[in-house]
Amino acid sequence: MKKVADQMEQDRFATEQETFWAGEFGTSYIARNQGDRLLAANLDLFAKALRQTGGVSNCLEFGANVGMNMKALGLLFPGIDASAVEINDEAVQQLVNVIPAENIHHQSILDYVPSRTFDLTLIKGVLIHMSPDVLPQVYDTLVAATARYLLVAEYYDPAPVALPYRGHEGRLFKRDFAGEIMDRHPTMRLRDYGFVYHRDPLFPQDDITWFLMEKR
Repeated sequence: MKKVADQMEQDRFATEQETFWAGEFGTSYIARNQGDRLLAANLDLFAKALRQTGGVSNCLEFGANVGMNMKALGLLFPGIDASAVEINDEAVQQLVNVIPAENIHHQSILDYVPSRTFDLTLIKGVLIHMSPDVLPQVYDTLVAATARYLLVAEYYDPAPVALPYRGHEGRLFKRDFAGEIMDRHPTMRLRDYGFVYHRDPLFPQDDITWFLMEKR
């Protein structure tokens, strides 16, 4: 029965990476990525990354997990109307404690079709785990959902590279995501960028490089 269930789970998604994050590994990720320290680090990151923005009253996060980024954004922008796209069942069950259930799209990013645009769209630590083959589609979706600002916070490398991830192959990719987005969509221009080191003494992140883009 487990083999049948596993096959049904695989058939739900177009890529191995989606199945990976929708399943047990994605659920185990939840416990490792919560807590006050992460919230403080996220608050510091977003305060810096979004200092060039203005008029942000709503946002959409792709791959929101349990809402740690949304909690930080709620502190920076009190009353913000937040929405999210999230693939993992358990994460969605916890995410409803952070943003309204009707604002949560429980599906793969590859299945999400924007019905509106948002002042701010955000993706953090998600593109690095997606199949490179689907990135053009994801870039198009990110830009289509963006009314003004797009924040991308991922691992950066000037040339595409694949690395092992917690003992798994084909699950971690580094590249110039923001550069590829701007090349594909000339309406997006760079407003600001920065880096957060994993050994930062106060607010560490996992060597994340962030890029704030604005739609012209």
